[in-house]
Amino acid sequence: MPPTPASRPTRADGELLALADRVLQPGFRGTTAPDWIRHRLSDGLGSVLLFGPNIRDRAQTAALTAALRAENPDVLIAVDEEGGDITRLEAATGSSYPGNLALGTVDDPELTAAVATSIGGELRAVGIGLDYAPDADVNSNPDNPVIGVRSFGADPTVVARHTAAWVRGLHDAGVAACAKHFPGHGDTDTDSHLDLPTVAMDADRIAELALPPFRAALAAGARAVMTAHLLIPAYDPDRPATVSPRVIIQLLRQELGFDGLVVSDAIEMQAVRARYGLAGAAVRALSAGVDLICLGDRSGDTEFAGLRAAVADAVVRGELPEERLAEAAARTAEFATWQRALAGSVPAPSPDRALGLAAARRALRISGDDPAALPLQTPAVLVEFGVPGTVVQGDAVPWGLGPALTALMPGTVRTTLPALAPFDPAQADRILAEAAGRPLVLAVRDAHRRPAVRDWLGVLLARRPDAITVELGVPHPGPAGAVRIDTHGAARVCGQAAAEALAGRTLPGV
Repeated sequence: MPPTPASRPTRADGELLALADRVLQPGFRGTTAPDWIRHRLSDGLGSVLLFGPNIRDRAQTAALTAALRAENPDVLIAVDEEGGDITRLEAATGSSYPGNLALGTVDDPELTAAVATSIGGELRAVGIGLDYAPDADVNSNPDNPVIGVRSFGADPTVVARHTAAWVRGLHDAGVAACAKHFPGHGDTDTDSHLDLPTVAMDADRIAELALPPFRAALAAGARAVMTAHLLIPAYDPDRPATVSPRVIIQLLRQELGFDGLVVSDAIEMQAVRARYGLAGAAVRALSAGVDLICLGDRSGDTEFAGLRAAVADAVVRGELPEERLAEAAARTAEFATWQRALAGSVPAPSPDRALGLAAARRALRISGDDPAALPLQTPAVLVEFGVPGTVVQGDAVPWGLGPALTALMPGTVRTTLPALAPFDPAQADRILAEAAGRPLVLAVRDAHRRPAVRDWLGVLLARRPDAITVELGVPHPGPAGAVRIDTHGAARVCGQAAAEALAGRTLPGV
């Protein structure tokens, strides 16, 4: 019979809560650390996670991390900085580095490693020691709504070699890498921030398609792996991977031989929270073998206090073995010590943003029936098809090629259609009238996944077959006009590279 609250050991208010502080990684709101975070750090909180809204510029971010370390010199500070479409350091402007699909398309592992080192230099300069990158998912489902250009591609061999290169490059900057999302989020058509995806492949197919990049990451020295909130019946028909001992202990630890830090994807995501609740998901993840529970930036002190109490109470109730909690806390502390030693072993590199633009230029692929259409001879009418932001991406990160193209070709007219705007014949007539006698450029993002955008393209290209299409997402086999430019990502530098191809001249690289 479980103990009543009055009979629970009082050490749950001390030792167990102290262990809980070392396995929970909260975020917070604002560009300065709130009092509750500072107090928790001084009392033993071991790590924090930064998000885009925490970051205004380099000086402010460095001051923020210094303030965090003033409360706890050993704090592990983490961020999601993949480059490309997923950026926190440059959420206000768009990334100076192309994302994984662009790098996989170039297929130069040394370039990938150099980009990772430069990103690592950016992170190290502002006091961040753990990057939740690279994305090691194989984007085998082109309709994937949450991976897409975050993946190095659909070929596991390509993804594996670039995952390894990214790990090596980031470690060369003294910043710890974390391969994600284990055991692979690429073959899904559901965003786990919103619902629970199911991976229908059998175990042999998963081993062949999804696992090679994770094996490559471990061989390259990765000491952290992030789990995915996925239901994988081939391994566990009842529990998502983050809360499945079969996935974490048997597959990752025993079969792949990983003895480093296992981190959960954000535990607030609906894939697990809707099923177990916040505390229930965290306790189950720890019980299953996760060492560090990631939280978002929407939780305040009250929710954090409730979560740490729930972890301690789970030990008292016998739902979470104390030895497992202690093991997770020790492994997290050991990882933080290892990361500090890594940073101490290599000099801090200087970021090279010109390298990011050079990589974006190399990733461009231009095809079509009229190569003489480029460069444009007169300013164009540019139509940009808006897309809804994703939870991981954020709504505010700018994308597209409008700013660069108008800078290169003054007089360019921009029209931005709202996200998911249905086809409007009257609007189409207005666009075509405005573009009469001028080049027409259509900028899209993952058009193959957006029926409304396909409707727009079908009509506009039928009436203007000489139009140029710029795809800033995953390339698709649909209509493209006289020329199509595939950028393989929507980072700022990807848009700039496309604009330069349209204009036939270059902008500065920074």
